[in-house]
Amino acid sequence: MKKIGFLSFGHWNPSPHSGTQSAADALLQSIDLAVAAEELGADGAYFRVHHFARQLASPFPLLAAVGARTKNIEIGTAVIDMRYENPLYMAEDAGAADLIAEGRLQLGISRGSPEQVIDGWRYFGYAPPEGQSDADMGRRHAEVFLQVLKGDGFAEPNPQPMFPNPPGLLPLEPHAPGLRERIWWGAGSDATAVWAAQRGMNLQSSTLKDDETGEAFHIQQAKQIRAFRAAWKEAGHSREPRVSVSRSIFALVDDRDRAYFGRDNEREDKVGYIDANTRAIFGRSYAAEPDKLVEELRKDEAIAEADTLLLTVPNQLGVAYNAHVIEAILTHVAPALGWR
Repeated sequence: MKKIGFLSFGHWNPSPHSGTQSAADALLQSIDLAVAAEELGADGAYFRVHHFARQLASPFPLLAAVGARTKNIEIGTAVIDMRYENPLYMAEDAGAADLIAEGRLQLGISRGSPEQVIDGWRYFGYAPPEGQSDADMGRRHAEVFLQVLKGDGFAEPNPQPMFPNPPGLLPLEPHAPGLRERIWWGAGSDATAVWAAQRGMNLQSSTLKDDETGEAFHIQQAKQIRAFRAAWKEAGHSREPRVSVSRSIFALVDDRDRAYFGRDNEREDKVGYIDANTRAIFGRSYAAEPDKLVEELRKDEAIAEADTLLLTVPNQLGVAYNAHVIEAILTHVAPALGWR
């Protein structure tokens, strides 16, 4: 059994070929797709966060709106770039959104990836301390965020407050019970997956990771997941962790599917550089008739290792078509693989 959700990057483009013409379209359609996915029986609605781009950026208004419109579906991110975040303000926003959603938030965070501008976090007022990198800064922001989510008091109260204080040091409010255990780390390497396990975060692994062994993407990703689980066990955490992987998967069940994805040219892994020093491997896409798709997905070792699968959706093709994409997987593929 697997949880199956969608992951949207929330692209928008004012071109005649785009079904998502504006930022308002991207936000409102994201809400509508989450509602539709819940009605279809999907388990999760997840959103990618990018800055300085025609994509979804500030996640918490969207997550709160989705939480208010739905009842059961998990609502999350994959991922929020912590280099840009004030962790205390973020904890307040996350707590409020989780309370609105009645405890359904699943927040994926990360130290970040290359963005649209050079050192974009500097425009947000952040810079790494002397001798540290922006990745170090992102991880430090994450650690502060995790600490304050526990709900412990840490701030000295005013002896003459406007309103009466409870005794002791004050925590951030609102506190969302259980949210600390629903934080995921987007790991791009085996080492950062181990780092996440040591700190009690769940693991998100996308269609991109450091090319550390030269093997096929799904094999490297499966090894990353096993390293994470081993580190989790060694750390002695009391609960079982969760692991998600992302995939572009399209079941070709009608002429629209075949027109959009029948000639898909991303059926092999690709290797490239995400910066001057980091060689990365990009996982393949899957697009085939349902019976063939089932055969191909059986061979994906990383999907087999994960408990949660996030389907990346082509959001600019509109809510109705993306709901169809999700329904095709839930109906034609998931039962044959034992996921449902």
